Amino acid sequence: MKPPPLDILTPTTIAEALALLSAHGEAARPLAGGQSLVPLLNFRLSRPEVLIDLNRIAKLSFIEERPDHIAIGVMTRERAIEESELIASQAPLLQEATTQIAHLPIRSRGTIGGSLSNADPAAEYPAVALALEFELIAQSERGERRIKAADFFEDVLTTALKPDELLTKIIVPKSPGQSSSAFVEIARRHGDFALAGVAAQITFSAGKPTDVRLAVCGAGSTASRLSAAEEIVLRDGAGVEAIKGASAAAAAAVDPMADLHASADYRRRLVGVMTKRALQKVVQRAGVSA
Repeated sequence: MKPPPLDILTPTTIAEALALLSAHGEAARPLAGGQSLVPLLNFRLSRPEVLIDLNRIAKLSFIEERPDHIAIGVMTRERAIEESELIASQAPLLQEATTQIAHLPIRSRGTIGGSLSNADPAAEYPAVALALEFELIAQSERGERRIKAADFFEDVLTTALKPDELLTKIIVPKSPGQSSSAFVEIARRHGDFALAGVAAQITFSAGKPTDVRLAVCGAGSTASRLSAAEEIVLRDGAGVEAIKGASAAAAAAVDPMADLHASADYRRRLVGVMTKRALQKVVQRAGVSA
């Protein structure tokens, strides 16, 4: 299938892109890597009148270290994140999740901003954004707005961005020194969207969890934090029984949708299994006693 008739505009500066968004409003969609948007256009699931192609705006592509965080431009390719030594050392959960996105050609073209803005509930980045508590910087001609990841994802393919706003930068907090992380997912085939996936990061002190972050993808209308499971690990530690309890709590907390690939009950069960695997991997990598 082919996309509906539309105009493609190619700004070369952020200011030009914001002016175009302001002028066209809900009739326009920004185009980043196109790995999510183009299929939606081809299937007529998205019908904008105007595409604002961001690929000529060089200032939207960067990975920069700051004292307490990493700043990433929205047009930064997923492959650049995968290969970044800074990301691997300071935000390893983000790096690991990136390696599990689709296939190399997709990661070479796809962008972190495009994935987050598309807000597919089965995608890896929204779960990582929640677990690491990203802040997302949106700009419009009205000014700049900082949006916490917890407030960004509103529904299937729906975010808190206004029609005239452009996501320009992602703030990724650096992982604490005594933390360990893991991202696990399961799909029908390698490279497919996850039936269920879990992002986990735990900070330890003297072998005991002092901060627990768990988020799930593929199990609802948006990615979500697994707060009840987090509380169990924080209270009871990261031993076998605590992990078992946290996995059960994770499965009970989600409200997955059924589709052609899996029933709701099956996805719910997978969430428990993925939570268990993620926590076990975190504990193993941290080298703490179970």
